[in-house]
Amino acid sequence: MDTIKVIAVENLPLIKKGDNLGQLIVEAAEKQKTPIQEKDIIVVTHVAVSKAEGNIIDLDKVVPSEKAKEISSFTGKDPALVEVVLQETKEIVKMNKNTIITETKSGVICANAGVDRSNVSGDRNVVPLPKNPNVSAQNIRKEIKHLTGVNVAVIVSDTHGRPLRMGEINVAVGVAGIKPIRDRRGEKDLFGYVLRIKQTAIADELSSAAELVIGQANEGIPAAIIRGYNYQTAENTSAVDLTRPKEKDMFR
Repeated sequence: MDTIKVIAVENLPLIKKGDNLGQLIVEAAEKQKTPIQEKDIIVVTHVAVSKAEGNIIDLDKVVPSEKAKEISSFTGKDPALVEVVLQETKEIVKMNKNTIITETKSGVICANAGVDRSNVSGDRNVVPLPKNPNVSAQNIRKEIKHLTGVNVAVIVSDTHGRPLRMGEINVAVGVAGIKPIRDRRGEKDLFGYVLRIKQTAIADELSSAAELVIGQANEGIPAAIIRGYNYQTAENTSAVDLTRPKEKDMFR
């Protein structure tokens, strides 16, 4: 029977600007006697990645634009926070009294452009998504290869809500070394029926599996190792492949 393990990478320090995340993860995995192995999948929260890259914004230093003030009056959100969201945004997709759904400049569709207030010190500090989450994932992957000699996949994850479903799940906002979607079209089911639309969002499923040990409220565990899943390797991949094209999006 195939077995897949999800291993929390524990005892990582609080991440700060300039930290080498790949090195920290490798060292922590070795200390807890679960050293990184060939074809492991490393899932890292976007907050940890953005912190290491110095992508933290003090809202007290943000000057809201007139557009930010207008949206703030409609949504009830802090105008400085809205300004940060707008700076990260390519297009506003939907907006209501409490939520701003945007497409980020890196191609991710999510609430508030992925700008996060959790797991960051300082009441007025926020953490946007990494500037290029796929490049961030690739950099961590290269560092792990350099330190260990093994090939892994890396996923940068974030917590997202879902249309028509309650509760949030973790999804991939950046990937490296893995095909984010498994295209099963053309395969046959148990009864010989040829699958015509089946495409599995592998990177999202792995991100949600990792969240079971990472935990939104525990910043001390911002990374996990997934071991035993036989994923399809790939170079030059992008989590944007997981975003439904605008012409096929029923909610825009």
